[in-house]
Amino acid sequence: MRAHYFQHVPFEGLGSIEPWLGSKGYDLTGTRFFEAADLPDRKEIDLLVIMGGPMSVNDEGRFPWLSLEKNFVREMIESGKPVLGICLGAQLIANAMGAQVTANPEKEIGWFPIHAVTPVDDDAFRFPPSETVFHWHGETFDLPARAIRLARSEGCGNQAFQLGKQVIGLQFHLETTPNLAQDLVFHCREEIVPSRYVQTAEEILSVSPSRYQSVNDLMSGVLSYLVR
Repeated sequence: MRAHYFQHVPFEGLGSIEPWLGSKGYDLTGTRFFEAADLPDRKEIDLLVIMGGPMSVNDEGRFPWLSLEKNFVREMIESGKPVLGICLGAQLIANAMGAQVTANPEKEIGWFPIHAVTPVDDDAFRFPPSETVFHWHGETFDLPARAIRLARSEGCGNQAFQLGKQVIGLQFHLETTPNLAQDLVFHCREEIVPSRYVQTAEEILSVSPSRYQSVNDLMSGVLSYLVR
């Protein structure tokens, strides 16, 4: 089995996803768009993971590779293979499938709860009724046609969606480790302007190890669902 990831900036890596893939025997390859837009043969990929990044899906003028990435994502989805998108990755899935990505009324940066939305499909992934997760975003996505909304928060109505049985988009970061959180705070500190849904750097970095473990366990559940 081969998993491939799309990474958009050096400081937003796979986090807890990488050891999970290793434990399941996946060979792991990646496209690091900040180095080169080298895309794999999608026929050789069994799972695609699309990571986050500070750019917008609408920034094709600044980042021409975005259009190539969206085309690849759409082809992967249409082929019926598992695809997971995180933050920018979820927005890329939505946009590749025809939905709009726009500024969210509120920025969400830090640890805030999401709330499950009961899906109409009994076989859809189910989040816990409420879970405190890590956020870092200023934009949001509309749901693609036929997508099921899975989660919301007070600051953002669309936090997670599922498309078919093998595509999930997450606006939040379940893969977060202490190192990833520290890297985001270091590289994106100018975005930390405390407000209703933006915590201070100290608040972001002061959570207990059990909080990271909880979100990483939930990420494991999402991955297991996608590749079942």
